[in-house]
Amino acid sequence: MANQSTVSEFIFIGFPGLPQNFHIPVSVVIFLLYSISLVANSTVMILILVKRPLHQPMYIIIGNLALSDLLFDTLTLPKIIAKYWFGAGSISFYGCFFQMFWVHCLGSVDSLIIMLMAIDRYVAICKPLRYHSIITNRLVFFICYLCWVLAALISAGTTVLTIQLPYCGPNNIKNCFCTFTHVTQLACTNTSTNIYFYLFFILAMTVLLVPLAIILLSYVLIIMAITLSSQKENWKKAFYTCTTHLFVIGLYYIPRVFTYVSTQARWILDADLSVLLLCLYTFIPHAANPIIYCLRTKEMKDILGNVFRILFKKTKSLK
Repeated sequence: MANQSTVSEFIFIGFPGLPQNFHIPVSVVIFLLYSISLVANSTVMILILVKRPLHQPMYIIIGNLALSDLLFDTLTLPKIIAKYWFGAGSISFYGCFFQMFWVHCLGSVDSLIIMLMAIDRYVAICKPLRYHSIITNRLVFFICYLCWVLAALISAGTTVLTIQLPYCGPNNIKNCFCTFTHVTQLACTNTSTNIYFYLFFILAMTVLLVPLAIILLSYVLIIMAITLSSQKENWKKAFYTCTTHLFVIGLYYIPRVFTYVSTQARWILDADLSVLLLCLYTFIPHAANPIIYCLRTKEMKDILGNVFRILFKKTKSLK
């Protein structure tokens, strides 16, 4: 059915109701978010790769999350920035589906990796003496590999189904990038009765909600364990860490679940609100993840401190 499509490209609208005089401020905010994400996630990945003290299960998991977030932002944000700065808001037909594959793949990877991170923290806090026998580098590498493969298979199935639909009418995407929901709305056929789309929706919700349930259970058990701890200093530190982690997790999951459910329930959301929610649960966590999960840890602070001291000494010697 793909040869029935007459659309050769799609046009990103971004925020449909955004006045012209707000285009530059909004695009500058998006650019700053991308810059923070690029610098922070790249720093995390490079340090984890080159510094041997960081070759630990927790940092391997964080490295996978940083890679996923960096790829997601790089595949999506430059296009919407170019739209607002240069008016270049178009994407080719197959380029849109290529982007869609990675958007859904990397979104699923994030969900699965955050779940793995919560399990890792549960074992580290609740079973510290058995941590190194339960969580090993080899096991974490294998599970992370499975997360990427599973996410890619789910996203590939969704993308193949979507690209086979005929597209012969409007080609304006009321969003910042190509997603299953926004692209299928432009198809010249009714997809509401297609059983395969419902199956993949259920599968996508499973990949979203099952990790969320495991994450919440892990943090409940962690909070219970630290509450019973006799060391008040450790209790305060662990509780603060859990609170910041849960804040980012809530920001990632709550708007995403609401958006998915509202789409399936046929609730009519304001187009600008829909795009804003998408940006909230996508780009802000990507910029916050490396800071919350990694750059605040003692090992990372020590390594960054050493790196800055070496750079300062070299700069001073050159002068």
